[in-house]
Amino acid sequence: MFKTLDRYLIREIALPFAIALVVLTFLLMIPPILREAEAFIAKGVEWSIVLRAMSLLLPQALSLTIPMAVLLGILVGFGRLSADREFVAMQAGGISLLRLLQPVAFVAILATAATAYETIVALPNANQKFREIAFGVVTERLETSVKPRVFFEDFPQRVIYVRDLPAGGGWREVFVADMTRAGYTTVYFAREGRILIDRQKKIVQLRLLNGSSHTTIRGKPEAYEGGEFETFTITLDPKDVFRPPLEKGAPEMTFAELRTAIADASAKKQPTYPLRFMVQYKWSLPATCPILALIGLGLGASNRKDGRLASFVLGFGVILTYYVLLYGARAFAMGERFSPEWAPWIPNIITAGAAVALFAWRVRSADRAVRFSLPAFWRRPAAAAPAAHLPRSSTRRPRIVVRARVPHLNFPMPRVLDWYIGREYLRVFLFGVCAFIGIFYISTVIDLADKMFRGEATTGMLLRYLVYTTPQYIYYVIPMGVLVATLVTLGVMTKNSELLVVRACGISLYRTAVPLLLFAAVAGGFLYLLQEQVLAYTNREADRLNRIMRGYPPITTPLDRRWLAGRSGDMYHYDFYDSRGSRFTSLHVYRLDDVEWRLRSMVYANLVTPAAGADGAHGDGWKGHDGWMREFPSTGIRSTNRVVAKYDPFTERPLVLEPASYFKSEMPEADLMTYGELRSYIAQLQASGANVVPDMVKLQRKVAFPFVTVIMTLLAVPFAVTTGGRGALYAVGIGIVLAIVYWMTLSVFAALGAGGVLSPMLAAWAPNILFGAAAVYMVLTVRT
Repeated sequence: MFKTLDRYLIREIALPFAIALVVLTFLLMIPPILREAEAFIAKGVEWSIVLRAMSLLLPQALSLTIPMAVLLGILVGFGRLSADREFVAMQAGGISLLRLLQPVAFVAILATAATAYETIVALPNANQKFREIAFGVVTERLETSVKPRVFFEDFPQRVIYVRDLPAGGGWREVFVADMTRAGYTTVYFAREGRILIDRQKKIVQLRLLNGSSHTTIRGKPEAYEGGEFETFTITLDPKDVFRPPLEKGAPEMTFAELRTAIADASAKKQPTYPLRFMVQYKWSLPATCPILALIGLGLGASNRKDGRLASFVLGFGVILTYYVLLYGARAFAMGERFSPEWAPWIPNIITAGAAVALFAWRVRSADRAVRFSLPAFWRRPAAAAPAAHLPRSSTRRPRIVVRARVPHLNFPMPRVLDWYIGREYLRVFLFGVCAFIGIFYISTVIDLADKMFRGEATTGMLLRYLVYTTPQYIYYVIPMGVLVATLVTLGVMTKNSELLVVRACGISLYRTAVPLLLFAAVAGGFLYLLQEQVLAYTNREADRLNRIMRGYPPITTPLDRRWLAGRSGDMYHYDFYDSRGSRFTSLHVYRLDDVEWRLRSMVYANLVTPAAGADGAHGDGWKGHDGWMREFPSTGIRSTNRVVAKYDPFTERPLVLEPASYFKSEMPEADLMTYGELRSYIAQLQASGANVVPDMVKLQRKVAFPFVTVIMTLLAVPFAVTTGGRGALYAVGIGIVLAIVYWMTLSVFAALGAGGVLSPMLAAWAPNILFGAAAVYMVLTVRT
């Protein structure tokens, strides 16, 4: 049975362990929450499915964060005991460091069992179920996957374009291009449309209402067939929708499945080292918990009162070192330079040796701090003594002194208290941001490691990807850093009675919090500048590298974008566009009656170049070569339900198209544009009658999100003051819970705004209004 001392130490470790586990897991869950949860909610997925899908992402994060939380929990717990001199009292009572191994070993065993369960049992099932849920949501809600004003090209040889998505479902003002028959192109213009799916019978149909069809044949420009319809059904290939189940990767396989896959690969003479590595990796990762626990005890237990922060920093250094060793060993194994059975154990062997050596050294000298000596040539030479014995010069020239009187201006200057608070705040803030970014780096490297070892990516590509994703990571972690820095700074001051002394000197809590609010305002301004000046470029480049490493198709660019909608509503389709020479090959132009949503004319040119003396900068500076034009009068020339068009071939003809810069521009993405660019883009869409509600939400969110730093600070101040007596970690725990609730609220309101339930401004600002009002109330009611 555990004695009182053991239970006391376990309680001291449990709270920081829980807080570290929640913080680290939440940091790893921020990108999936923003990416997956908002997409699910916007598509109208039931809340039960959304929560289940998000819970299935937890095992992947927990398998990484449980060992980290063990180390940080022991470091913080024993660091607190050392700082309060309780460890000195234990030694005075005859309790050695070896005696403290019993509660630490108990914590390590529990963490090892939990990590083994997450890695071996929960992770394979959760990953596979999440992929199946996500795939099922896309399949069942295929209709809402078609975005307004964006060409949907997921069906082979078919393109769908929708002007609007009504709230009741379906599509409004639909354009469909069918190129399934070689040499034939059929385009449909319909007032309404929708997709009908029968999962049991495996039937997928595209239903169009009140429209017309137009068919042309390549190589026979005079051939044409058109018609009008009230209802028209296009049957799609079920294989394009009901695809086979997703195959399991190595992380999603059980040990039995891995052994079977290894045997199959060996029989087929295929590489087996990724599978063999994964077998041992599933065992080696849980084994890191006892090793990190021993390191945490060696670094945290000390007689020195000022060694807590240094040990905490060293703890994160140990975590980064471990994963660097793991990554290096894995690279050698996948390169067939090292045994894949031994590679996962190399980091454990090295860190275990270091842990035993550190613990043995600490047992012999518990009162010494962990120090690293610099080489002799790096040390600063001692300052030379003043040469007092040297005789002074007897000849001294008189100096001319000029005095100028400047009027005294009484500007408010920082006081000693401000400098003290600012110094402590910045130290915690910088350390927190660096630590959080390090966690992102670890998760990213582990996530993309398989791609490198399969030859789909290189080390240089991964390093460039990390560089370009760092601004986005900083954008995520700065609000967390502001929250933690405020809580820790004021929490420590409250616990050490420093805040009580400040109040006794007549300085209120409001005046004490001024430097914290100034730092929060600066951080918010930095967030806004980051998204305006940096993120648009870095996120675009990071997405390009990520698609290359994962084998995804690249995003649409002017070189491969075959379909484009003009600002006036016209449709453009071409085989190739030379952006340098502004030349089109095989250009089709479909000119529409925007009010009635019908085809007015159709133009084809084998080659389109800038007109003489023009560079394509203006819409009327184009010339078409070897083409034809068909016009469809408003009254029409109809025979029953057939449409007869006037055919007019030409050898050379001036054309009115969009300016060349319009074709050179990339497909606009709200997340990759600045505030001004997105506002201009929304204005263009509004002029053409498009649904701009989702983009309006993102526009307002670009302004609303930077204020989160001030709101987090206002929330942290009263919590740190009221709970600081119980310890800074208690306040940090409450603050992290509030941060999680804030992020979830932000995602939910954004999804509700994108779905049209709330106005864009309210959807973007509602989280700030709710949490800001609560923060202001707490600040005004707390004892100052």
